[in-house]
Amino acid sequence: MRPPRPEGRGRLFVIAAPSGAGKTSLVRALMQRQPQLRFSVSYTTRAQRPNERHGHDYFFVDHEEFARMVAAGEFLEHANVYDNRYGTSRRETEKMLAAGENVILEIDWQGARQVRAALPECRSIFILPPSRAALEARLRGRGTDSEAVIERRLRDSIADLSHWDEFDYVVVNDEFERAVADLEAIVTGRGEHLRRDRPALQTLVRELLA
Repeated sequence: MRPPRPEGRGRLFVIAAPSGAGKTSLVRALMQRQPQLRFSVSYTTRAQRPNERHGHDYFFVDHEEFARMVAAGEFLEHANVYDNRYGTSRRETEKMLAAGENVILEIDWQGARQVRAALPECRSIFILPPSRAALEARLRGRGTDSEAVIERRLRDSIADLSHWDEFDYVVVNDEFERAVADLEAIVTGRGEHLRRDRPALQTLVRELLA
């Protein structure tokens, strides 16, 4: 049984997906539709990209600072992803929830597992691509990675897909606007038809993992 949420406390939504499933674009669109949602900005050790802003897209820190924060227990969750480290501030997340704000965490399945253990009242959402071909096309469409990196990301993405059934809800990013609407339904309490145990998912998952 999921523990009851204290009166006045906000809801925490954890959204995860394999690389190439379109998670970041979907979350941005969801935030535009539901501007009252708060987004928890992650810490990362990876290099800042030209279009990113410190404190807006990520908090960019070096490996030494990240290790210090881990040792001090400052992260609600943290994980290694593609040779870089990512983490969510425990203090900032708790502050927003205590203020009654609904919070979105955009993390990977490893972090989602840690958050569920620490805050079992959270709602978790996994995003699936509509096919393997679409997943590969999206990874290649970035145009910034070498063939070796693309192959590795594809292998890792397929491995990540195997954790889909750990989540409460599953959204298939086939048609973008519909996928955003599905996310919106979940965060507004209308997402029961998107739970992970719906029979329609079984065929897609078998094809993705074959």
